[in-house]
Amino acid sequence: MVKFFSFSLVTLLFVGCGYDVPTPQQREDVADKLAHKKGLEEKIFHTSKFDIFSYKTNLNGCKKADVYIEGDGLAWITSSIISDDPTPLNPIGLKLALKDKSKCVVYLARPYQYTKSKTKDSRYWTSYRFSKEVIQSYNEILDSLKSKYGISSFSLYGYSGGGAVATLVSALRDDVDLLTTYAGNLDTAYWCKLHYLSPLSSSLNPADFTDKLTTQKQLHYIGGKDKNIDKSVFFSYYKKFNDKSNIKYKILKDYTHSCCWGK
Repeated sequence: MVKFFSFSLVTLLFVGCGYDVPTPQQREDVADKLAHKKGLEEKIFHTSKFDIFSYKTNLNGCKKADVYIEGDGLAWITSSIISDDPTPLNPIGLKLALKDKSKCVVYLARPYQYTKSKTKDSRYWTSYRFSKEVIQSYNEILDSLKSKYGISSFSLYGYSGGGAVATLVSALRDDVDLLTTYAGNLDTAYWCKLHYLSPLSSSLNPADFTDKLTTQKQLHYIGGKDKNIDKSVFFSYYKKFNDKSNIKYKILKDYTHSCCWGK
């Protein structure tokens, strides 16, 4: 089987041109600068399996919350070298969250991003990235937000692999008003075949949950020039719905996988 790797153009730029990849601390500093400029506060959500890093607004008095889930980040350095830290080079999910005008916004990183864990299990940013335990951790976070702040419903937003997470979480809940993805990996099995990659055998596939998502209001943005998660990935997911009345999508013709989300 072909080794699984990330098609991150940013990663290829750094590695292919001979530059050193920014350290995890440098990547954290980029995110901190962006978030603190907008007055967001940091928080670590301690779930049963992971510590999930977050930025959020003051949620007191919020009845609804907009929740943004980050992409896969720096999963691979090259096609054969796994990154030792998946913190994003370019935190597009965070940039999207910072564009949100709501007073009730939560940004959620992915497992092991922005955290100081002494031991990190790389399975959870490679083959296990959409596993049951990962999805459960985000459900626990949403439940804790409801319990602590009295939030009654959510709008979920996800970039790239974060779109897969948001979709899988939505399939398991009844309190998601709107699911929105940006360059979302919505049919991971098809995506792996498209790029001749090893299957994500330990992960859930959003396209297998379409029966639970039929009544979910959805909006999906697709990059017209995205060569990583192109429109065929979305349509492989879309065609599995018998009733497509709750699904809207828009193809942004000049967008790639990394440009120009969050600008």
